[in-house]
Amino acid sequence: MKPPAAYLPASPALSQADQDALTDLYVRGTPANTLRAYERDLLYVTAWKEARFGSALDWPESEARALTFILDHARDLGDAPEEDIARQTAEALIAQGLRKSLACPAPSTLDRRIASWLAFHRMKNLSSPFGAPQVKQARAKARRAAARPPAPKSAHPITRGVLEQLLATCQGTRRDCRDRAILMLGWASGGRRRSEITGLMREDVSCKEFDKSGVVWLSLLETKTTARGETPRLVLKGRAAQALVHWIEVGQITDGPLFRPVSKADRVLKRRLSPDAIYQIVKHRLRLAGLPEDFASPHGLRSGFLTQAALDGAPIQAAMRLSLHRSMAQAQKYYDDVDITENPATDLLG
Repeated sequence: MKPPAAYLPASPALSQADQDALTDLYVRGTPANTLRAYERDLLYVTAWKEARFGSALDWPESEARALTFILDHARDLGDAPEEDIARQTAEALIAQGLRKSLACPAPSTLDRRIASWLAFHRMKNLSSPFGAPQVKQARAKARRAAARPPAPKSAHPITRGVLEQLLATCQGTRRDCRDRAILMLGWASGGRRRSEITGLMREDVSCKEFDKSGVVWLSLLETKTTARGETPRLVLKGRAAQALVHWIEVGQITDGPLFRPVSKADRVLKRRLSPDAIYQIVKHRLRLAGLPEDFASPHGLRSGFLTQAALDGAPIQAAMRLSLHRSMAQAQKYYDDVDITENPATDLLG
């Protein structure tokens, strides 16, 4: 993936060859998901300034423009008069498909766009306007003013019982074998994210111990919380390991992407699955299992793994060794959702 020209690092002190090498270093050293977020955010910010001021981005951007960006995204513009310039700008962005509504964006969305804009400045070795005291204070106030309870990434966790319902829909085709392996690997290896599942290569899977001990080892290149080359090996055992080995044999996966599209004629293709395909697979299996398609998202595999670990009384540290959560507080949320019903303080009234 090549980053947009607008945020390529540029320095008059570097030769063109060195600038190209630096750009390549940024691309190789930045996770693919982060690069995609950078692209989306840069597109949005560029369109916002064009619609708001009729001009392109400046490098560095002025504090006044940065402050205006925060103010425009710190209120519900549906209540603003039609002649309000912030509302007109938002409507232009909606027409371009870059904004969903006039509602106040979630604080996390504003934070992400500002973080990306700030990163663009760092890439160009420029000072960012978001470090100015007034801009920092406005950003903090906007975050607090628009605070809302965090929405779950999946409506429901895919706990063991739900997973069994999904697996029961996987019968005997190659597509079924693939989907079974995806669901079981995604759940049993600690709740893998979509990009982590689709990023696996055949050489990332070691089946050397499978015949002897029923164990398969996974080597993820990187995750959201671990750097490239620093991700610990993960283990699959029992049914999950069997499902993965069966898919490798049935799909004749000798090298290249581990999970691939399967044609309508049940033929395994050579290219890798996209992360969106995992979403479609989960939705398809939910429908076949008689559950609503919006019952859970792929993140339900991750939340379901941790929720089930809590239900089964597994120590949170043990679960985190597989989920690779960096924050104990983040993983604890899933345990708290389970444990609170057993808290004796909930029975004080009798």
